[in-house]
Amino acid sequence: MKGKKRFRKRLLTAACVLLAVGAVLTGAFFWYVSDYYRAEDVALAVLAGDDGLEVRDGLTILSPSYPTDTALIFYPGAKVEAAAYLPLLDQLRRTGLTCILVEMPFHMAIFDPDAAEEVMAEFPHIAHWYIAGHSMGGAMASQFASDHPDQVDGLILLGAYLYGDYSPSDTLTIYGSLNQSVEDHLDDTENVVEIQGGNHAQFGNYGPQKGDPPAAISAQEQQAQTVAAVEAFLDGRQEQG
Repeated sequence: MKGKKRFRKRLLTAACVLLAVGAVLTGAFFWYVSDYYRAEDVALAVLAGDDGLEVRDGLTILSPSYPTDTALIFYPGAKVEAAAYLPLLDQLRRTGLTCILVEMPFHMAIFDPDAAEEVMAEFPHIAHWYIAGHSMGGAMASQFASDHPDQVDGLILLGAYLYGDYSPSDTLTIYGSLNQSVEDHLDDTENVVEIQGGNHAQFGNYGPQKGDPPAAISAQEQQAQTVAAVEAFLDGRQEQG
């Protein structure tokens, strides 16, 4: 009888310990994901406008004045508010490209790398899809392109490098010269654009990022060069097609 009581007591103690550990881990997770980079005012100003911009179901859709059958799906960087990329995407939209910004669970694309599949299903009139992302968002966009090569016309990586076996010839990689970690992982030089004086964070507008050197150029200039590189890449793809 005493043996059974001791067993029950130990079982109860173990259950309490597991619950306590689970609570601590859950709390630590939510503390971690709640500490993210917020979009700056310049980005929120784009969101406040109503010119060709629609927000619905975790997507921000930026439509050009004269839409075509080509669109870009964008995955934000890890722990960055999605709206931080609106200034960049707004400039891309003005080149005639429909841009669809995906808001990720807990601000991390790793929790929904296949989000693009649902986006594509919502826009059946789009014939040519490009997928892009910044940092971890780029890695997850790369994974999606590798897993669904027949659904993607091209991949665009910002401050990220190719992850998976997607074709380098169908990939555009753009990085700041101060972002050495990307350069160290580049195996190909095809379709690679290095922005002199650029850093990792300034593809978005969310302020300085821990561990990222200060850029020698403005975020506006870094994004303008990014838009020019993307436009040239897409034009080249259309000529090939």
